Amino acid sequence: MYRIVKKKVLNPDVKLMVVDAPFVARKAEPGQFVILRVNENGERIPLTIADYDREEGTVTIIFQEVGKTTKLLGTLEEGEYILDFVGPLGKASHFGEVKKAAVIGGGLGTAIAYPQAKKLHSLGVSVDTIIGFRNKDLVILEEEMRKVSDRLFVATDDGSYRIRGFVSDVLKKLIEEGNRYDLVVAIGPLVMMKVVSNLTKEHGIKTIVSMNPIMIDGTGMCGGCRVTVGGKTMFACVDGPDFDGHEVDFDEAIRRQAMYKAEEKQSLEEHECKLEGLNNG
Repeated sequence: MYRIVKKKVLNPDVKLMVVDAPFVARKAEPGQFVILRVNENGERIPLTIADYDREEGTVTIIFQEVGKTTKLLGTLEEGEYILDFVGPLGKASHFGEVKKAAVIGGGLGTAIAYPQAKKLHSLGVSVDTIIGFRNKDLVILEEEMRKVSDRLFVATDDGSYRIRGFVSDVLKKLIEEGNRYDLVVAIGPLVMMKVVSNLTKEHGIKTIVSMNPIMIDGTGMCGGCRVTVGGKTMFACVDGPDFDGHEVDFDEAIRRQAMYKAEEKQSLEEHECKLEGLNNG
């Protein structure tokens, strides 16, 4: 059992939880994730480690309430417990020799990009961070990102806050202005990572993306998290989740992501019906 030490609402759909998990915190590194189960009847879901504190023995997760399990997780309060919290899983991020980097987070991907920016900044790398959201109300981790960046750019699709446009637009402008990046880290929706990777490929900039396909066991045995990278089948839970953005078959990943939309919708609807029944009872 893993106690929730802190809970914070970041926006109407996104919550932050700090979980007491000393054994996970002891070995956690940027890029890794945990697989959790809320209760005995719950499904296993992967969530990226957004932060960790080795001294306090805590791990921070940030999640969007989009499905049955994340909505159920969101009902838990400080002092309550998560049944299973397994990790750290996946390979830690490896950046190589980097002097100047651009770290890009799209939407909830900002939570995954945060530990990457934090790590690079701690290594003395000059970090330009770009985070993007649909609108002002969805902006998360702005101040946290500012503390680990040399420059922070915030974009919104509708122009309701800071820069109007997409994160790829901001990156393109920075490159055209003469900024020479040794590395770009792009994390967010598959379409966003594809666009950024296509842009950086034109300029020969090394690019790392974080893939988050369907996962079940986190050990590579089920094969659910397979992705095609450089023409080869890889498994995000053991070979990733970080991959070379110029080698990922994003079109295939996008198709696979949509395969279980109907089942996910049905599961969520059944869960919400049960909740309504309890509230009315």
